[in-house]
Amino acid sequence: MPPARSASTPTRTAAPAREQLLGRVVDHLLDRGLGDASLREMAAAIGSSHRMLLYHFGSRDGLLSAVVEEVERRQAERLQELSSGSPDKVIMAMHRQLASPGLDPLERLFFELYARALQGDSAARPLIAPGVHDWLAALTDLYQRFGFDRREARSEATLALATARGLLLDRLATGEATRIDAAARVYAASVMDRLGERARRLP
Repeated sequence: MPPARSASTPTRTAAPAREQLLGRVVDHLLDRGLGDASLREMAAAIGSSHRMLLYHFGSRDGLLSAVVEEVERRQAERLQELSSGSPDKVIMAMHRQLASPGLDPLERLFFELYARALQGDSAARPLIAPGVHDWLAALTDLYQRFGFDRREARSEATLALATARGLLLDRLATGEATRIDAAARVYAASVMDRLGERARRLP
């Protein structure tokens, strides 16, 4: 028989339960958007309870922060799937993924929470450093595979992240997808140019 569990010992199912709830919330928001939905309304929509969401996430802001982190994680995984092919084609595939209209509600949520974090909101603040660092790590590895050395890849990753988020914010604000797509192609071509210049410098 397994030893008795004390009341203070967390159950092994707590983390999986949280992950399952979070996955259901993300899928619901991707399908329906956020709007002004309360924690109770989101719980009802996914067939859970207000109490369970409070237990796992603490508050509506805590849940929304977790949603953004989960979407960032899914996108980083998708980056790995898109990382084969020529650099310009990989960059454009990443752009199309991030700029998918189906992600618009969550992208708007990301920028809303990001702005609140910049204004000192303690609930949103944890989004900044972990999100930036995780993306920089993944993009640095990708740009090394493209052919840049580690130092160059880190700078390229910083530029890529800033470019992607800037273009995404512009598209969400203006709806001018054609112009944004053209700018993404210019950026992709510039990466190819820098790789070509680097190859010419090598002995």
